Amino acid sequence: MNDRAVPSVAVPGTAQRTVRRLIVFTLLAVLVTITAVGVAGLLERVLDVTAPLAGTDVAGLALSLAFTLVGGPLAAVLWWSVWRRMTDESERSSLAWGLYLTAMYTVALIVAASALLGAAGGLVVGRWLPAEFAAGITWALVWAWNRWMLRHRRRSPARLATVPIVIGGVYGLVLALVGAVGAIGAVLDAAIRGVGVVTLAGAPWWQVPLDASCSLIVGGAIWYLHWFRDGARHVATVFADVVLVVVGVTFTAVVMIGGAGAVVFVAMRLLFDPSEPADLVLEPLGTAIAAAAVGALAWVYHRPVVMARSERTRGAQRLVMSAIGLVATATGIGVILNAALAALVSPIAASATRVLLLGGLSALVVGGPTWWVSWRPTRSAEPDEAADPGRRVYLVVVFGVSAIVAIVALLVVGYRLFEFALDPTTVGSLVDRVRAPLGLLVATALVFGYHFAVWRRDRDAIAANGPAPGRRIGRIILVVSGDRSALQQPLARATGARITVWHRAGAAPGPGPDAAALVTALDGVAARRVLVVTGHGDRIDVVPLADEA
Repeated sequence: MNDRAVPSVAVPGTAQRTVRRLIVFTLLAVLVTITAVGVAGLLERVLDVTAPLAGTDVAGLALSLAFTLVGGPLAAVLWWSVWRRMTDESERSSLAWGLYLTAMYTVALIVAASALLGAAGGLVVGRWLPAEFAAGITWALVWAWNRWMLRHRRRSPARLATVPIVIGGVYGLVLALVGAVGAIGAVLDAAIRGVGVVTLAGAPWWQVPLDASCSLIVGGAIWYLHWFRDGARHVATVFADVVLVVVGVTFTAVVMIGGAGAVVFVAMRLLFDPSEPADLVLEPLGTAIAAAAVGALAWVYHRPVVMARSERTRGAQRLVMSAIGLVATATGIGVILNAALAALVSPIAASATRVLLLGGLSALVVGGPTWWVSWRPTRSAEPDEAADPGRRVYLVVVFGVSAIVAIVALLVVGYRLFEFALDPTTVGSLVDRVRAPLGLLVATALVFGYHFAVWRRDRDAIAANGPAPGRRIGRIILVVSGDRSALQQPLARATGARITVWHRAGAAPGPGPDAAALVTALDGVAARRVLVVTGHGDRIDVVPLADEA
């Protein structure tokens, strides 16, 4: 019997359709952008009451007219051709359609918000900026148009449909956090240091918090629209989980810990460093308090959302918090050693050394507890935890990066040593030259040694105990009929696997198995990838897939 593999047969026209979609959607994006620029230019001339409509910039007017009257009809014709095709399920489920809407939706949202905030900032200081306002209005219309297409019941993209929603929520969150920190920080600064001190160039003190409040309001509205109204908080995809960990946990934690560290630094300087006036020492306190409070509020809100996701996502959250605390702790140790060596060789510069020492202590005070609570070094990892791929990757990355930094610091120390020995005219002591890289070298060496030891201990525990019990599924490819997105989150939470949902082509939506039935069908299955095919009724086919050679 002939055991030759059956050659795969490509579907005729697949490559041509892919290239055609790529060209068409790229051209459509370019034409829409050109039209928006042209319309914004014309609208700017209408809104600019200080200049005649035609003005002296004839070339600019001609360009805006060409972009609008030539690019606009071309964009409309091409869009209508594309829109008519979206009744075809193969066109609607194409990756190019989802990528186009994701790109244009995101670009339009960011440009519109930035331009409108620029116009609002001009109004705060008493200036009318027609260019920013015109661009904001034009791109807001482009955003609304793409949002309508994204939410269309029969022609919305079948793939990447939730990606613009997640990105929009993230952008709104970041914008709102920056605005909140700026507004609250300016108010606290005026309250702590006095209104007269913070007033600059005769401008009233409330201009800065009012300008920042615009960012808070606009960002908060964008976040609320996507997070609550569009349901971004319920999206259970790999991309959504990554974004939630990166922004909802990492970014907010960095803002919180950075603000707390600055507050501790200012407090220590007030207590132990009387060399500078209190007004200069208090200058960053208002913003630091605002960052710590706003970051903590956002982090406390997002943490339960993360903890409700899969075990993999929860583990990533713990590792991220541990990494943030570790960086702050290592920085504090390096700076403290640097300051201690500076005090030995330069006792005259006591003020600068004291500031350096207090900075290192501040980083250690906020970073040490964060790392300790997140990593829990006194607790031995269970075999299942030790074998977790995320923990293993984290350990390798940490001691790998620290080893690279330590080597670079060692090279700098060696360079300073040879430079000092070979140049007899060198000014300054040897310790003063090597104290900064030496502090970095010691800190990174400690990080490398500890995490390398943990990695070896985990490896020995895995070898001694064998594979940990439980499910071993890395990724589940779930084939369903109709919209069964509600199955993703409970299935990911129960198995800890990444879930990818595929929709049957041409299959009529109907009732299918629930999440509990899927979890039961996967009981005892161990594979890196598993194909789960559901049908009408309670039919479930589970196919473990072999690893590719």
